[in-house]
Amino acid sequence: MDKKEIQNITSIGIFLVLITLSFFVLKELLISILAGVILGFVFLPLYNFIQKKLKNKTLSAIIVCAIFLGGLIIPIWFLTPVVLNQSISVFISSQNIDFVSPLKSVFPGAFSSPEVTSEIARVMHSFVTNLTSGAMNAISNLLLQFPVIFLNLLVTFFIFFYVLRDNQEFVNYIKSVLPFKKEIETKIFKSSKDITSSIIYGQVIVGILQGLLVGIGFFIFGVPNALFFTILSVIAGIFPVIGATVIWIPLVLYLFLKGEFVSVIGITVFGILGSFFENSVKPIMIYKKTNVHPGIILLGMIGGIYFLGFLGFILGPLILAYLLIIIEIYRDKKVPGIFIQNV
Repeated sequence: MDKKEIQNITSIGIFLVLITLSFFVLKELLISILAGVILGFVFLPLYNFIQKKLKNKTLSAIIVCAIFLGGLIIPIWFLTPVVLNQSISVFISSQNIDFVSPLKSVFPGAFSSPEVTSEIARVMHSFVTNLTSGAMNAISNLLLQFPVIFLNLLVTFFIFFYVLRDNQEFVNYIKSVLPFKKEIETKIFKSSKDITSSIIYGQVIVGILQGLLVGIGFFIFGVPNALFFTILSVIAGIFPVIGATVIWIPLVLYLFLKGEFVSVIGITVFGILGSFFENSVKPIMIYKKTNVHPGIILLGMIGGIYFLGFLGFILGPLILAYLLIIIEIYRDKKVPGIFIQNV
């Protein structure tokens, strides 16, 4: 083995060691860093608009960050106590709900046996209790872990600012280290941008708007603890296939069993409007032509949550989509694409 080979092996070894050490240094901050990058992508159109007017990159980034910070802090400041109180109220109410009597009046034959009736009541009570207590614990944990959350938000905000201000420099740098040919590199960047737009704008933003529309129905028709259920609808609305229906349909059934038929009709109308909104607006908001199979998005969201926590519902689909982009670029195009198209 000559001197040059030893130097190459040593250089590779040092490089791998540094990458490993860097990973452990940044491991706890990776989610915050990725969140900052995603926010930078989401707010980049606004930044570009302001930057064209002001002709100042730093000032434009500061303005966008201030808008985001105001939009984040003000709702948290006013809504957190309300949501916490409502989650506690839902939990307490769930302990006293009589699930059997309304069902027994509708399906008397199914509740003829006292043992069956008791078991159904126990199962339903346990399910609702676990669901509401889980939601309440999640909100409480956010408050208890505020110092850690604050530090992570600080990192996210820092990355957010520099991704906005230096976005083109970051793109050029990433292109300079990619081991692909120029043609492949161009396809990867174009498809990656289209996919990211598709998932963030088409799935996440539309899902949030769908949940908010359903939530308006909760407030109008006097659903108890409407803010709590609206937040659940927003979260559920982000998921493909599932959507906000998983929240408003059980509420409609519960109100129907209570005999509140006006609320049933009203919330059903708003729920259907929410579904129509998703199906009609989503193609408009996905302004690029790249399409990802809904199954890939759903698997990515669920797997991403297991692997990366809450932010994984965005990062999971992106990771799978980027892998499919690479496969799609190199595979035989005689066979039509199934999971991803127009790459």
